[in-house]
Amino acid sequence: MPGIYIHIPFCKQACHYCDFHFSTSQKMVVPMLRAMQKEITGRLQESANEETATVYFGGGTPSLVPPDELARMLGLLRENYRVQEDAEITLEANPDDLNDVYLRRLKEIGINRLSIGIQSFREQDLALMNRVHTAGEALDCVKRAQAAGFGNITIDLIYGIPGLENADWKKNLETAFGLQVPHISSYCLTVEPRTALAHFVQTGKVKPVDEQLASQQFRILMQRMNENGFAHYEISNFAKPGFLSRHNSSYWSGEKYIGIGPSAHSFDGKKRRWNLANNAQYAAKIQSGETYWEEETLTPAQRYNEYVMISLRTSRGCDLQQIEKNFGAEKRDYLLGEAAPYLLSGDLLREENILRLSEQGKLLADRIASDLFIV
Repeated sequence: MPGIYIHIPFCKQACHYCDFHFSTSQKMVVPMLRAMQKEITGRLQESANEETATVYFGGGTPSLVPPDELARMLGLLRENYRVQEDAEITLEANPDDLNDVYLRRLKEIGINRLSIGIQSFREQDLALMNRVHTAGEALDCVKRAQAAGFGNITIDLIYGIPGLENADWKKNLETAFGLQVPHISSYCLTVEPRTALAHFVQTGKVKPVDEQLASQQFRILMQRMNENGFAHYEISNFAKPGFLSRHNSSYWSGEKYIGIGPSAHSFDGKKRRWNLANNAQYAAKIQSGETYWEEETLTPAQRYNEYVMISLRTSRGCDLQQIEKNFGAEKRDYLLGEAAPYLLSGDLLREENILRLSEQGKLLADRIASDLFIV
């Protein structure tokens, strides 16, 4: 069982663009943590006694949880699962939560990687997205984390924000490089349905994302990351040597993982399972012993589509031999047939048995993958 994901479904306030499962009410924090601890001990048989290489606290905002509670959860994991001594243990955090005392305690309890949701170093961007922290806190928290002994730090940055010009985006990137963090995840702002941002765009309060400008900023991102020694190992992720995210890389390799908490997903190689995305119902069903999840067995077509989509997003690319081994020669030939126009245009490149996206093709990653799907 390469990875365990723990979803902390609480935030101080709702970011305007976010459609993840969370609650801004923290009344249920303790009962929720107890329910999640019960889920941890109740799913031991799924690990098949395999070693756990990574633990990832995501959310929501895991940095809202007191370190003693995080330590309690990590203790349960180590007692019940074969967590490797050198396991990568990541905590997602907001800049405003990372004071010196909190950072020291995180280090003491065994958190060894921080994923900090900075998003932007510009105050106007943070205000538009309804982030809690300020630009000053974004800068200071990274320096405090480094002073506390955290060397493995990743930060999130968003491009394509309305009002963010290319010069502003370049300045954001230069600020990030100046912090000397070894990993950066960067995403284009997406207007998800039923979010505050979607409402603002629909009512004209906020301009829609300028797709052409966003594409230019993605090109700038790729160029500047390369010039600063970051490997572009997944479409939205860049790392210095030795600092690839082990947890997320296991997802992108199609490996098994367990998801703990409301709305968390799990995958055992054939079945996908997802917990109820309702805090009260999840906690109540856990405590009463009722079923708190749904699941589906993936069809061969679904597994093929997932492999194509995920592999093309990575620098490893899509392995034709793997396609033939897992799905048959007919599916390999089908893939090559559907890929032919993109190979001709140069959006896809073939190196022996590997298909990879070119720099231009990375701008069309989702479209290309969907065109290669079995429908």
